[in-house]
Amino acid sequence: MHSRGFLHRDIKPDNFLMGLGRKANQVYIIDYGLAKKYRDLQTHKHIPYRENKNLTGTARYASVNTHLGVEQSRRDDLESLGYVLMYFLRGSLPWQGLKAGTKKQKYDKISEKKMLTPVEVLCKSHPSEFISYFHYCRSLRFEDKPDYSYLKRLFRDLFIREGYQFDYVFDWTILKYPQLTGSSRQRPSGGKAALNAGPSAERTEKPSVGREIRDRFSGAVEVFTRKNASGSGHLSDHSKQKVSERASPSKDVDNDSGRGQTSSTRPSSLSKRAVASSSRPASSVGPSDSRSSWLLSGSSRLSTSQRLHSG
Repeated sequence: MHSRGFLHRDIKPDNFLMGLGRKANQVYIIDYGLAKKYRDLQTHKHIPYRENKNLTGTARYASVNTHLGVEQSRRDDLESLGYVLMYFLRGSLPWQGLKAGTKKQKYDKISEKKMLTPVEVLCKSHPSEFISYFHYCRSLRFEDKPDYSYLKRLFRDLFIREGYQFDYVFDWTILKYPQLTGSSRQRPSGGKAALNAGPSAERTEKPSVGREIRDRFSGAVEVFTRKNASGSGHLSDHSKQKVSERASPSKDVDNDSGRGQTSSTRPSSLSKRAVASSSRPASSVGPSDSRSSWLLSGSSRLSTSQRLHSG
């Protein structure tokens, strides 16, 4: 999005959606109602620095500079994204639930609490990469182009160092389809070998393996859908009911504190897997850059349909 010359200006959980079926590993960004052009694509001239601006966006995830009335730029979208990540990890942010008589007073309280909360306190008990992320975002000047590759690398290296695998299987997928849980969900043994295997395997296997698991996953769901519709197949009625229940999306919502909208429900068992960033080199944080680049480990190559029958 930034590479197209636009700011989002309302980064929050409800504005990110995961794809369905074969697009289940694709992240989509939505709601461009507050988006703004920050530079001319021909001249590359940046919008001017301004102050005394009203708060635009959602107060809970707004950057410190936005609270201070400074015109937003690319750095503010990234700082807001950092607050979203910490919301997922912590379950809440320190400035949630503050009471005030008016909306302006509430925004002032949120701003004060946000500025008085050191990054080290906000990210306490979590990897230091999150501290580095916030320090970097807050160090950017108004017109600076962020080093997106550096920020992605921070979390990709953390993901590999923690021993997780690029298996295309997300925590929320497991909640809906527990049958997909297999040996690929196990963390590999630590050490130099595991670290060396990650990037090289990613480069050589990503195109074929990614397509393979998406096809298997989508195909299995389609098979079960057809069987349920026709009333035939080897599954009992009880099993069909269980598959249907697992496939139904959750409708729970949580009240948002800024624009009076609803925010997406935080997954109950979110792991570090959800914050691993794409390994594709890029210079923007647009929708295409939000893709996950996971690899399926060799031990998980049992077809999804076989797992579903055996489960």
